[in-house]
Amino acid sequence: MKRIKLVVAYDGTNYCGWQIQPTGITIEGVLNQTLTQLLGEEIRVIGASRTDSGVHSLGNVAVFDTETRIPPEKICYALNQRLPEDIVVQSSCEVAKEFHPRHCYSEKTYEYRILNRKIPVPTLRRYTYFYYRSLDITKMQQAAQYLIGKHDFQSFCSVKSSVENTVRQILSCNVEKSQDDVITIRVTGTGFLYNMVRIIAGTLILVGVGEMKPEQIPEILNQMQRSAAGPTAPAQGLTMIGIQYKCTKD
Repeated sequence: MKRIKLVVAYDGTNYCGWQIQPTGITIEGVLNQTLTQLLGEEIRVIGASRTDSGVHSLGNVAVFDTETRIPPEKICYALNQRLPEDIVVQSSCEVAKEFHPRHCYSEKTYEYRILNRKIPVPTLRRYTYFYYRSLDITKMQQAAQYLIGKHDFQSFCSVKSSVENTVRQILSCNVEKSQDDVITIRVTGTGFLYNMVRIIAGTLILVGVGEMKPEQIPEILNQMQRSAAGPTAPAQGLTMIGIQYKCTKD
């Protein structure tokens, strides 16, 4: 028996998130079914991040145990021939049997993309949140800096979450605007709460439009109330960029 690590990219538009649900198609469900058919044994993957419905990924990580004789680095090629075109395994390799994608120390990076112009662009509708009001990038950048460090992010956590510890560490939080009118909020941290990045994005949007001041971010953190922060930005603007692990050599 060996443990295989997959790096998985997907367009989340047509899926009910990563985690298997009672109804609806999920990324985890498709991977389980396809791997089981490919390898001829019951496969259950363990994912690093349970992305929500409509959220995309360029580098989510999953592992599974198998007795297959297919070389680990070849599994991704065989798997991609069977997967739908909106799910693509970027790489596969063998890892230590004790490696767990959610228990090892890691740094996760997410990007939230906002199309900030008067008229939408149809080819960007799946991967950006269209926002027509002008946003002040400088103020958004100033506000983002207050989020860096170890804080209690309860104000930036969905009320649906049942997690007890809401302290998380943000390593970097940057806001940039490209020439195609796309504002990218890029956040790297050692862990995230349910809807945390989308709430950060919604809050920074309020700062950018002038409904909040950058200096209010510490106060929002201190209140530890979901109502203190901005709205949860729509799912299609969010993409998991990747995960860097510090406890493995692969």
